[in-house]
Amino acid sequence: MLCLQDQDALIPRPRGALPKVSAAALAAVTVGGVVLLSPQRLFGWVAMVILILTLGPLLHGLCLLAEELLNHSNTRYRGRGLLSVVLPACGLGGKTLSAAGLAALLLFLVGHPLHHEGQCWKLLFLSSVLYALFKSLGVLGPSEVEVSDICEGRKMNVAHGLAWSFYLGYLRLVLPRLEDSITAFCASHQASTPFWGRGNRKLLILIPLNANISHKLEDEDDSIHFYDNLPNNEIDRAGVRGRVYKHSVYRVHDEDGKVYNCVVEYATPLLTLYNMSQESRAGFGEPERRQQVLLFYTTLQDILENSLECRNRYKLILLNDEHEDDPHFLSKAILRHLQQQEKEEFCLTPPPHQEVAHPLANALTDRWCCSEPMSREPTLMFSLDKPQPLKQPVENTDNYQGFM
Repeated sequence: MLCLQDQDALIPRPRGALPKVSAAALAAVTVGGVVLLSPQRLFGWVAMVILILTLGPLLHGLCLLAEELLNHSNTRYRGRGLLSVVLPACGLGGKTLSAAGLAALLLFLVGHPLHHEGQCWKLLFLSSVLYALFKSLGVLGPSEVEVSDICEGRKMNVAHGLAWSFYLGYLRLVLPRLEDSITAFCASHQASTPFWGRGNRKLLILIPLNANISHKLEDEDDSIHFYDNLPNNEIDRAGVRGRVYKHSVYRVHDEDGKVYNCVVEYATPLLTLYNMSQESRAGFGEPERRQQVLLFYTTLQDILENSLECRNRYKLILLNDEHEDDPHFLSKAILRHLQQQEKEEFCLTPPPHQEVAHPLANALTDRWCCSEPMSREPTLMFSLDKPQPLKQPVENTDNYQGFM
């Protein structure tokens, strides 16, 4: 089974600022070395390098600008402003232009770092032109890590769209109605009422890492059996009157034969990810599919945790595909989450009465209060005593009379 520690080890964390810190440290060491070797030419070299690094992207931006203005100005930009939209889209933003202008001014003030002025300009223009060439050919293109960081930061991955579609088009509609559906189901199925617990009244959403979904859970595990469907929810949606949304109730048997009723289903958007990995035209292999599944899980979890309509009405279960050799892996994973929910129930047992006259009763009370070890899971206790009024302050003037 996939425990919480293993689950945390599978889910990738957001990328941090370590590349920026490493680059700043490397630049500081390099500048310090230049200061020790030739401090009189430091500002000239810095201005020269900054101008080379900024002039190259500016030339490449001009090449991109020619394509956008000639072929895409109407279809992609709809006649929007050149300065406000097209130039920043081509990399000709204010930051790059400002850095290039300040570097050129600094180079003009401090002088050229090379002995011959002609060598300085040759190096400047040659390096900038070659940068634009290599950038256009893809030699200096962004790495996969950079592309992944950009897509995750701007929410541009396939998994982001699928998670939001799953939430807005399905979960946000059905989860607020889930409790009423289970109540109506229990009213019509009196024999199943003892098998419903507090943890069973949530929608269990299965998310396998391999995105391979079976349409019948009993085909995956013979300890899981289909019982019945919850009452249908009919919602007017996108021009369809009374569109039907339904959930299936399954019975899960543990090793001791105990039966649990639960509402469980796979996350249907994973079918899209799996089918995309089977299509060569999608350019979506197995490693990319696994990465998108993990990103789908983290995105959906973040969306649901911040949703007031869906809070405490769901449970995401991440399934590791490394345990396919266990025929009862699916039922064990479901039972583990159900039992965890049962342990999180609030303890509403009233405390013993405060006024105890008999010594033996006092001893039993102390034993009752101190018998619970500190290592057990905490429970929330509610006092059933009536609230007492606050005591009014009483003024005592005897102390003041003693000093008089």
